[in-house]
Amino acid sequence: MRNALLILSLSLLLAACSTAQYGAVRSPAPNPVPGAAPRIVNAAAPLQCVAFARTASGVAIWGNASTWWNSAAGRYRRGNRPAVGSVLVWRRSNRLRLGHLAVVTAVLDSRRIIANHANWLNRGQIHLGTPIVDVSRKNDWSEVRVWYTPGDSWGARSYPAQGFIYPGQVALN
Repeated sequence: MRNALLILSLSLLLAACSTAQYGAVRSPAPNPVPGAAPRIVNAAAPLQCVAFARTASGVAIWGNASTWWNSAAGRYRRGNRPAVGSVLVWRRSNRLRLGHLAVVTAVLDSRRIIANHANWLNRGQIHLGTPIVDVSRKNDWSEVRVWYTPGDSWGARSYPAQGFIYPGQVALN
């Protein structure tokens, strides 16, 4: 009995040291392009994700990020597979009240992309080379996690997403 209590106490003590003192486990930043790494640059003036995505992708939609998915219907192809140049659309949520947008710059595999975006949890800065991972159960890009460049780690939260809008307008008959 005494040994069992000692083992239990040591286990709890070690568990407390491994989480409370050091926080979340960090994984190294994915580096798909040798010599490149996720980075943040300042825009001449604070930049919103919508203006950045519109300019970087050529997808000509206006309005808050949360309106882009529905606004694209009938105008642009939409889907749940990433493609270079496509716009990843986050859903509106408690954390992202107006949604969010990012432009895909590289597809690493079916669950990992690299994207550029602006105003991600900061004051209008531009995030370049940001890894984003699909954490959805169905591998359908309905839930994502984003690399947090200032902390050099994956963000602590996942966010709901709607999918990708592909550049190039749909031909209307």
